[in-house]
Amino acid sequence: MKKILSDEEFRSFQQAGYLICRTMFSEEETALLYKTATDDAITTNAMDFRDTTGKDTKLTLWFTPGEDAFGLMSRSERLVYAVGELLQNKPEEVCHFHSKVMQKQPLTGGAWEWHQDYGYWYKNGFLYPDAMISVMVALTEATKENGCLQVMKGSHKMQRFEHNFVGEQQGADIDFVQEAAKICELVYCELQPGDVLFFHSNILHRSDANTSGKSRWSVISAYNLSYNKPFREKHLSCIEPIRIVADSALLAAGTQQPVQVDFLKKQDEITLHVK
Repeated sequence: MKKILSDEEFRSFQQAGYLICRTMFSEEETALLYKTATDDAITTNAMDFRDTTGKDTKLTLWFTPGEDAFGLMSRSERLVYAVGELLQNKPEEVCHFHSKVMQKQPLTGGAWEWHQDYGYWYKNGFLYPDAMISVMVALTEATKENGCLQVMKGSHKMQRFEHNFVGEQQGADIDFVQEAAKICELVYCELQPGDVLFFHSNILHRSDANTSGKSRWSVISAYNLSYNKPFREKHLSCIEPIRIVADSALLAAGTQQPVQVDFLKKQDEITLHVK
């Protein structure tokens, strides 16, 4: 079976709770993904989430991956096999929970509070946090200035913290966050287009507002293993093994397939992870 990650990368993820793989997608592939991200189907279905200062960040979310560029990306061998390796399971057991395009606009894009993915997903009835992971593909440069993701290194080994609403977002219990910050290194995950960030469902992470003149766009796919069956989640893609496609399928399809998926509407949003 094809091996995507090195033993050193696997050990790093286990210890730190996150892993950055540089240039996992080529310049041409990333350009195609960014073009798809700016398609009317994505932008017109975006939802706004306000931070505590009143700034908004946009995201567009869907569950079942299609045949468009994002569907082929999230189903590609390189991502699914890497997820299987990090979750210590066969790629045939990897399922797609949901994907979302994050659109943090210049100067106005808001922040996200400290949280754990599993802080939300627990409420959807998933029992095993170690069977879940998020994968961010950078579509533009992500820097401290435009609000790149921040993580507390090693915090995935802690318990799930209680999450409560802070404005239109859900944040982890601030007392626990402050204690975790005393013993965990803060890491800014700065990325270039095509870089990929894998992060554990229980790692504490956040992002600042975009104070720069440059956008921060990314696409995040959340994955789950088929045995981790939720009892409060109506979308069944999270327990249906992915139909894996070759890495070459993304460029081969180009923009021929329009984005045709069932987008989540804000009025239907229920304890889903956003960042």
